[in-house]
Amino acid sequence: MGEALYVSMEKNIFNPNSVSFSERKKQLDIENENEDEKRKKEKQSPFSRWTQFNLEHTKELMWLALKHPKAHAMLYFLVDQMDQYNAVMCSIQVLQEVLDIGRTTASISIKVLKDNGFISVLKSGTSNIYAINDRVYWKSWGNNLRYSKFPANVVLALSEQDENYQISFDELEHEKMKIVKIKNDGSINENE
Repeated sequence: MGEALYVSMEKNIFNPNSVSFSERKKQLDIENENEDEKRKKEKQSPFSRWTQFNLEHTKELMWLALKHPKAHAMLYFLVDQMDQYNAVMCSIQVLQEVLDIGRTTASISIKVLKDNGFISVLKSGTSNIYAINDRVYWKSWGNNLRYSKFPANVVLALSEQDENYQISFDELEHEKMKIVKIKNDGSINENE
């Protein structure tokens, strides 16, 4: 681990790890600018939605596709939805609706994926977080592998929500946000 940085009103010339508040602010401003520039480049890239795949696991994936096609489809859905830490949180109802399968088939598919090392199932209260094996698929350049931090993408099924929240999302594009507010009279006010 690196040495501690000391920030104070004035720089201590006898301590190489000492900076003034104004120097530190400049450093942080530069870091923020670099981070903003990086995000802009990622947004402009034609590969903004990409996933890496380890070809060493082709045999296992072919086996999965042939022997358990529903589990294979579920794995692709989870990979598509996972965040930069290979995690996604969704209910079994979401998996059922997206894949047009029953609860038993969904449960069996999760078990097949888990038992064969494609995913781990973590708990957050009563919700499941599906962590995709980062030796098979990953979305980062490799620097986010093996972290235990899960700012997981959460996928919700409209059918699981209170009917006051059930609105049509047909006009929404991929990853577009919409703010939905419930008025006192129970009607819905939608804002982009």
